[in-house]
Amino acid sequence: MNRSVFRHRAGGLILATVLVLVLTQACSRKCDCPGETAIVPVTDTIHGVEIVDHYRWLENGDDTAVIAWENRQDRCVRQYLTAYPDRAALEQRIIELMRIGTMHSPAICGGQYFYMKRAGDEDHAILYRKRRPDAPAEVVLDPNSFSSDATVALDWWFPSPDGRYLAFGKSAGGTENSTLFILDIDRQTMLADTIPQARAASIAWEPESGGFYYTRYPLPGELHADDDEYYRWVYYHRLGGDYRQDPLVFGRGRDKTDWPNVQLSPDGRYLMVVAYQGWTRSEMYLKDLQDNGDFVLINPGVAGLFSIQLLDDDFYVMTNHEAPRYRILRGSYPKPRLENWREIIPESEATLENFGVVGDKIVLLRLADASSRLVITDLDGGRPEVVTLPAIGSIMSGNDHVLGGEHDGHEILFGYNSFSVSPRIYHYDLKSDSLRILDAIETDLDLDNFEINYIRYASTGGDSASMFLTHRRDLVLDGNNPTLVYGYGGFNVNQTPYFSRTMTHFLDKGGVYAYTQIRGGGEYGEDWHRDGMLERKQNSFDDFIAAVEWLIENRYTNPEKVVIEGGSNGGLLVGAVLVQRPDLMKAVVCSRPLLDMVRYHKFLIGELWIPELGSPDQPEQFEYLYEYSPYHRVRPGVAYPAVLFESADHDTRVGPMHARKMTAALQAATTSDNPILLRVQRQTGHGQGAPRRIVLEELIDSWCFIFGQLGL
Repeated sequence: MNRSVFRHRAGGLILATVLVLVLTQACSRKCDCPGETAIVPVTDTIHGVEIVDHYRWLENGDDTAVIAWENRQDRCVRQYLTAYPDRAALEQRIIELMRIGTMHSPAICGGQYFYMKRAGDEDHAILYRKRRPDAPAEVVLDPNSFSSDATVALDWWFPSPDGRYLAFGKSAGGTENSTLFILDIDRQTMLADTIPQARAASIAWEPESGGFYYTRYPLPGELHADDDEYYRWVYYHRLGGDYRQDPLVFGRGRDKTDWPNVQLSPDGRYLMVVAYQGWTRSEMYLKDLQDNGDFVLINPGVAGLFSIQLLDDDFYVMTNHEAPRYRILRGSYPKPRLENWREIIPESEATLENFGVVGDKIVLLRLADASSRLVITDLDGGRPEVVTLPAIGSIMSGNDHVLGGEHDGHEILFGYNSFSVSPRIYHYDLKSDSLRILDAIETDLDLDNFEINYIRYASTGGDSASMFLTHRRDLVLDGNNPTLVYGYGGFNVNQTPYFSRTMTHFLDKGGVYAYTQIRGGGEYGEDWHRDGMLERKQNSFDDFIAAVEWLIENRYTNPEKVVIEGGSNGGLLVGAVLVQRPDLMKAVVCSRPLLDMVRYHKFLIGELWIPELGSPDQPEQFEYLYEYSPYHRVRPGVAYPAVLFESADHDTRVGPMHARKMTAALQAATTSDNPILLRVQRQTGHGQGAPRRIVLEELIDSWCFIFGQLGL
């Protein structure tokens, strides 16, 4: 490949003129559903490869022509989805099921128990606390009061160590562009302190709660206008101070895509910044605040991921360096560099997902066969004890708090749920070895009627992937069962069992739910992750294809009864499988997807994903990205399955341009009568923080599409 040569053959004036002419011609035709999409070719030459992009004009969501096109698509999808004959009954059932609540993010701070819970018809989960395990729950912060239309959401929260204050972020319309606020919890009064640009903030409170270290992004006009979504830096804020005067602590001069998180030792002496560089590498910088020295890089030149817990006298590190399934080591402040660390918990067959030092114990969260295991050991790693939990399920760690415990405590909180277990918060006392339910979501669903199986199946290259199969116990393997197959396969993210309210209705109707663990995820360690990233990304697609083939070969289903689904990176997954094997499925639900892999890095926070996916600006990486890019693999004359693309107008991670361009390409290319639909959700983003009514709208439409395609 030649070095990058990027040129536009259509100049701005010519492109605008052609666009107006083509749109005028298109609009003069009969505007049926969905109508024709204007083709305005733009030719680029990238590394010597000539690429013609017919729908480049659809990238600009503010353009009036794009808005008009999107409105036509919206009318079409509404016409199709409202025509589903059983929509009213399905809608009513989903509304009933969504009254079953949610529960997550448990933490202990200042001896108080914090967690999130949504019940009934509430739009957002409420932050509660209990002063004792058996005490009544008190409301700390109710996001339902943030706005009249419920579009302002609670993004994240961090109690101070004494439980007096709460630092939290909220954002509007699903943007996740948080503003930081401070609540005096007992007095239920807001402090004057506010800090903008605090998206996905990391917070480290001082021991006396007088101030905190935090991350934020550039203020308007502070750095480069086009890079406001990068340059995440660390600052220090004293309560009562002006954030504009907050001193910069860490970040200047570093790569703009670094992702630093902060932590303080309990005595406030040592500050640690862990700077993540993609999903395979992190650097650890330690600073002695008492001596006011410089930051010291304690793992120089070492590839791997590192997460840390600081104590007063030493620190513990979890890493996949020389241990793909992770291990734990202990270091000391006088000699903090990696070569002086001592291994405490060696690598094992079960992937280590998280850990915490609580009192005189180490709490380990492991994954065995993609299901959670909780193990307690002594500080030297000895005398491991397994905490008994329902066999197949997921432990939910809390909101950046290590398994919901305190360094000098003797108890932990953790969430738990599964396909057949509704969400609950457990309290575990390390001294008495006693386990109790702190709070739980109650349901009268007959969840015992569902059978869950963990399946290993063969894929390409001699590797085996896995999936959980959930269905009614009376399922008959006749090759004709409606089947929904879900996948993600990227960014070291683990796909473990979870509770889905609306999925229970699909299962009750005789459906089979296949939840896959494919290469690119983290379920089986770093080797598993790396085998599905960069130039090996095709392995993720192959694993997913092999899952569908296994289900067909083993008479669970057939191609006319298969729907595949994925969102975000999972949208890329199902988009790739759609164009590579359109014969394998009846329909596709593709949400908030990446699909144009030649230009993905030019939009929103796309550059953050280059370490995981690769850069089209690099010749060797462009080659494989272009090879599998779903948008560029659409072929005229193919009978494509039905597709529902789902996007959001305020998505600040993955822009709607991917779904728009792919919709246009498939509508023009397909020879089948199957619908190619685009649904753009308004007043929401990538999915986090959406109010219940918006979640309901999307769920109802998605299930109508799935049920309609499967003949349910």
